[in-house]
This record gives sequence, structure tokens and C-alpha cells, in this order.
Amino acid sequence: MYAYETTGSNFPVVICIIWDCLGGGMHMSLIDVVNLTFAYEGSYENVFENVSFQLDTDWKLGFTGRNGRGKTTFLNLLLGKYEYQGTISSGVTFEYFPYPVEHKERMTLEVVEEKLPELEEWRLFKELNLLKVDIEVLYRPFSTLSHGEQTKVLLAALFLGDHKFLLIDEPTNHLDTDARRLVAEYLNKKKGFILVSHDRMFLDRCVDHILSINKMNIEVQKGNFSSWYANKEAQDHMEMVQNEKLRGEVKRLEAASRQAGGWSDQVEKSKKGQRVAGLRPDRGFIGHKAAKMMKRSKTLEARRQQAAEDKSKLLKNIETADTLKLYPLKYHTDRLVEVKDVSISYGENKVCGGISFEVRQGDRVCLSGTNGCGKSSMLKFILDCASRNGEKDTMQPAEVSKLKEQLHYTGFCQVGSGIKLSYVSQDTSFLTGSLREIAKEKEIDESLFKSILRKLDLKREQFEKDVRYYSAGQKKKVLLARSLCEQAHIYVWDEPLNYIDVLSRIQIEELILAYKPTMIFVEHDEAFRKNIATKIVEKWL
Repeated sequence: MYAYETTGSNFPVVICIIWDCLGGGMHMSLIDVVNLTFAYEGSYENVFENVSFQLDTDWKLGFTGRNGRGKTTFLNLLLGKYEYQGTISSGVTFEYFPYPVEHKERMTLEVVEEKLPELEEWRLFKELNLLKVDIEVLYRPFSTLSHGEQTKVLLAALFLGDHKFLLIDEPTNHLDTDARRLVAEYLNKKKGFILVSHDRMFLDRCVDHILSINKMNIEVQKGNFSSWYANKEAQDHMEMVQNEKLRGEVKRLEAASRQAGGWSDQVEKSKKGQRVAGLRPDRGFIGHKAAKMMKRSKTLEARRQQAAEDKSKLLKNIETADTLKLYPLKYHTDRLVEVKDVSISYGENKVCGGISFEVRQGDRVCLSGTNGCGKSSMLKFILDCASRNGEKDTMQPAEVSKLKEQLHYTGFCQVGSGIKLSYVSQDTSFLTGSLREIAKEKEIDESLFKSILRKLDLKREQFEKDVRYYSAGQKKKVLLARSLCEQAHIYVWDEPLNYIDVLSRIQIEELILAYKPTMIFVEHDEAFRKNIATKIVEKWL
């Protein structure tokens, strides 16, 4: 085991632990980061400061950390996109996923060959077979492929590049649950990549090391996400226990030091005391005794200072997130929604059929299935039914208008009269304006809205920016915070965790389990679904 430590103002202690995973010493090829310092132009705050660590290019490295901590920035530094201080050296060429496809109207095989001109087709066929992608997609325009198919084709193409070290940035955002399992199995058979993902089970299935950007340091640990998180929880618990112990010790030593100092002063004053039975006070003895008491006072003070210094080193990396709150409403009957034998079409395209389920008080219904099977359409259909019952539209007006124009259905759907719904859409592109304007538009308390965003680790300096300039994860947090401000009978969330960091996901899980709201949601994060759902709807056609 090798440990590297450096200091800096933004990262007071940066520790990278390199485990020899094969037991045969360090590998030949390393990514060596030495004294890396970087800040965006015009920013007064460094993203990284004097960061040093090493990575083995044979590792399958999961990259985790709160939104906005610098994960994508670090990948761009590896790619040489920004100027920085310090050095990054390696014996590999970095490739970023997903890479942009300029001419999506071209055949998919041509798109791949443009990236890899000397590619032997049989090798591509082999990779696609591992990902269970039909070879016929290569002879279709790239634009006609589903998001999942596009992801798999581009991933396969990058792994066919020789001497490449892949920087894979959130590949799961457009993958359904089955596709995530498949891609994880595929990545587990590979090596030499950094994978940014917030899906815990996905990380557990395909990585052997975790690189984490914490509040005050960057660290590398051998293992998967679950082992890293267990270690983090154990470390946090140990530090909190030690902090409590030292806090009591500091108080005790402060009192003892003051008492010893007081005794020393009193003994010193007795030098000038009155004669007793005609005898003068023994000033030499009294002075010795006073000096002894003073020495004890100084010793106690030194111990207090050391305990206070030890205490100051603790709790630096604990992710202190205040508990979130939710304001679910109770409905006057147990059954809130009934869907019976419903089929949905957009124009001539039937997306799902024969769907039946009901939502009762306290249910958390997960709509589960492959991409394109109609899950989001079902959510929007329920929202439309509620709006026709007199409930105020919970979607953006343009989205409602588009839905009503295109949506056709058969079957029966009943949403209780007067039921209030709170909606989180899969799309965030419509978000614009300030947080104040968003709060005013949705008639929610601005202070509460911003307080929830702070608890979700959105920095205060972001509050004055136009939301259109937020990152994808920050935009999703705006939608979630907006929903958490709303009192509702049913919370309707469409893939609420896209781009949301792992620790915020856990935070939201704990909130839902504590308040037990009635929910209908779509989410491909298996851990979240397993922990939250009380019912799962899986039959779509």
C-alpha cells in the first residue's frame, strides 16, 4: 500500500491510497498527477489545489462525488482541454465517452469507421454481440437508433481503439434497467477506464477501485462503491465518536487548567502572609509549591491545546446534510388513482396497451420497463386526467399542450376529484430564469425552496445565476426541490435521479422512507427502486 499526502487551501489534506491489486508490485503504466492546481477563468476559487496521486491504467475505476465537485472538470484536464498548474503524465491516450456525432443522418457503420478508420468489422460485430446489439443497427442511420443502442455502439467503438484509456461520463442516463445490467457486465470484462456514474449497483458490478472527490480531499480505495461507502460510514462514525470524546476532554482540561492556575496564584500570595505563632512563612517552600502548581497548569493547557488541535482535524469530510422534509397531503378516500386496460398512442404509434393498476394511500408505484415502452406517457396521461378533473396543470403549459394534441388512449382512468399532484419531469431543458422567478411562478416559498437546494448541496453562489446555466445535475435538483416544496396527494416523478449524485440519492431515499408519501415514479436506479417501491408495474404490451 502506498500513501501520498499533500496540502492546499481548498484540499488541506489530499490522500491517495494505491493498493497493489495483483500482489506483484506497481504496474508499468501509471497516470501520475503531481501538484495539480486548477481554477476556471474569472473564478476566485480553485477547483483543485496541489492535488497529487497516481492511478494504474489497468484499473476499472469508479469516479464518485457530489455534483459540482469537479468530476467532469478532472476528465477534461486529462483530455488537455484546460490549462492548469502542476503535471499530469501518462503512457496512454485518453478518449472521452460519449463523443459527439456530427452527422447523425449517416449510417451507423460510417460513424464508427470515421472514429476508427482501420477497424476490422468482425471485431465490431464481436463487441456488439457482447452487448446484445443486433448487427443490423450498423446499416441504419445513427439518428434512428434508440439512446440505448447509440450508447452501446459508441462504447464498443471506443474499446476497440488501441492503447486507449476511456473516460466514461455517466453512460447510464439513457439506459433502462436491463441495459444497465448488460453494459455493467460488458465493462466488467474490460479494464483501463474511469467511469463517472451515480448508480450504486452499476458501479458495484463493474469497478474494482473507487476514486472519490470528498469535501476536503481526493482518495482512491480498492473495491466497489458499496465497500467504499461502508468504509466512509465507518470512518465518519469513528470521527464523530472521537470528536465527542475530545470535546469533553477539552472542557475538562480547561476547567482543570483554570483551577490549577488559581491555586498557584493563591499559594504565591501566601508568601506575604502574616506570622503564625511568631514564625515567618517559609517563602522558599511556598515559592516552590507555587511553581509546581504553575507547571501543572501549563501542562494541562498544553494538553488542552493538543486535544483542541486533534479535534480540529476531525469531521472535515463528513457530508453534513440537514434532513429534508416533505409535505404530503392525506386524501379522504384510500384509492386515489385507478387505471384499467389502458392503451396509449401518439398518432398512429401505439406505445403501450392493456395497462391496469391502482394507486392507494401510501403506495409508491414504480413503472418499470424498457425504454420506449410508454412509462413516461403513462405518467403524462395520469397528469392530463387529473387536469381534466379540475386540478391545476402540474406540467409546463407547452408540454401539456403538446400532450393533449398527440395523446390518444383507450380504456379507463380515474383520478380522484381535487387530488393535487406534484410533477418532476425527465426533461430539464425548459428551465430558465432565477430561482426567485421559479418560486414565484410555482407559488412556492422562496426561502424554503432555497433551503432545500442548500441541503441538496447547491452552493449559495449559484442562487443568483440563471438556471439555464446550471449543470444537468443542478437543474434536476431544482425540479426536485420545487416538488419537495409542494403539498401534494401524489408525487409523480419521471426519472428524478438522472445526473443526481449518489449521496443526494441516498438523502432523497431517506426522506421518502421517513415521510412515506404516495408516489408514482419511473426510475432505472435499481437500488433506489428496491428501497422505495411498494408496487412495480412491469407489463406494457
